[in-house]
Amino acid sequence: MLDPAKIRQQFPIFAHYPQLAYLDNAATTQKPKAVIDTITNFYEKGNANIHRGVYGLAVQATQQYEAVRQKVAGLIGAPKPGTIVYTTGTTAGINLVAQSFLEPRLQAGDEVVISFMEHHANLIPWQMACKRTGAKLRVIPMSQDGILDREAYRNMLSPRTRMVALVHVSNTLGTINPIEEMISLAHQQSIPVLVDGAQSIAHFPIDVQALDVDFFVFSGHKMFGPTGVGILYGKEAHLAAMPPYQFGGDMIRDVAFEETIFAEAPQRFEAGTMPIAGVIGLGAAVDFLQTLDKTEIRQHLKQLGQAAREELQRIEGLRVIGNAAQATAIVSFVMENVHPHDVATFLAEDQVAVRAGHHCTQPIMDFFEIAGTTRASFSIYNEMWEVEQLARSLKNIQHFFSV
Repeated sequence: MLDPAKIRQQFPIFAHYPQLAYLDNAATTQKPKAVIDTITNFYEKGNANIHRGVYGLAVQATQQYEAVRQKVAGLIGAPKPGTIVYTTGTTAGINLVAQSFLEPRLQAGDEVVISFMEHHANLIPWQMACKRTGAKLRVIPMSQDGILDREAYRNMLSPRTRMVALVHVSNTLGTINPIEEMISLAHQQSIPVLVDGAQSIAHFPIDVQALDVDFFVFSGHKMFGPTGVGILYGKEAHLAAMPPYQFGGDMIRDVAFEETIFAEAPQRFEAGTMPIAGVIGLGAAVDFLQTLDKTEIRQHLKQLGQAAREELQRIEGLRVIGNAAQATAIVSFVMENVHPHDVATFLAEDQVAVRAGHHCTQPIMDFFEIAGTTRASFSIYNEMWEVEQLARSLKNIQHFFSV
């Protein structure tokens, strides 16, 4: 069984704040000492720019940087490291695919399908591509329980559909979407699919080959790694056919005033000086994740999520938003006559760290006719006492505002 108390000991921030109930993991996760030490060690003992340098530090930095591709490929079941592109995060990966893969083949009358529960980062890039080309953005509807309408999705797919982009786990509702089935339905009509794995990569076993997904994107900082680095996995044939997204050094093979010849993928998508220390730190985060059992992680989060929903639903005047049977430990809620930011402020005074607002999912807020929610999101180092602390503090808030 997963031992969250033991895992917690590997995260220095909790030694500094032992009473902190950190429930903002959908925004970013805390970092284990192994990741912090790896980044520090690189800057103290191994700092150099990568590629081309032939002195010891440069060779070592290049080897460390490139070795992380193999680690990431192993984590997500990718066939080879050449299918792993380093980005600055999930958002950058989605924009790369939207502009380099989709837009050159998109024209007026074509359609792009996304879901109602997408993060703005998996909505706006496709929206802009459609606006620039005259294509149409179509949206899979959602129920009051926060579940996508699969039949509507099935009927939405057509010969005009050029792309499907789906979130694996909703960052607002916690809903786990049936991406394997949804990918299969799209592929029956030869429609490529991108999956936003930002909220699933740290907690779910991912096998991109078993899923047969065309593109899979995620960020390092949501899987116990550093900020400023992310991953785009793409099928080899797709990456080979895609033009560069940005231009500069290190993504070229030959440059003349008349013409430039670009490097092969993945280097052609990594212009300029990349976040070298971040990539190496991401490798340490992958190593850390590989020591944990993803089945145990998922079970642990299921227990925390269920307990949190049950405790919160008992509080008078509090409404949990979304009620999908398949959901992870991300719980959004509203309190009657109390603004979500006020709830978060009061919780902070009790050392409960949550997030308030629309969580970059304004269409979801409009759907439920609310301005925003307070969101508690759990991870591997969270324990049941934090659920109890959250519920106790919310009861105190409810009492305070009802007097």
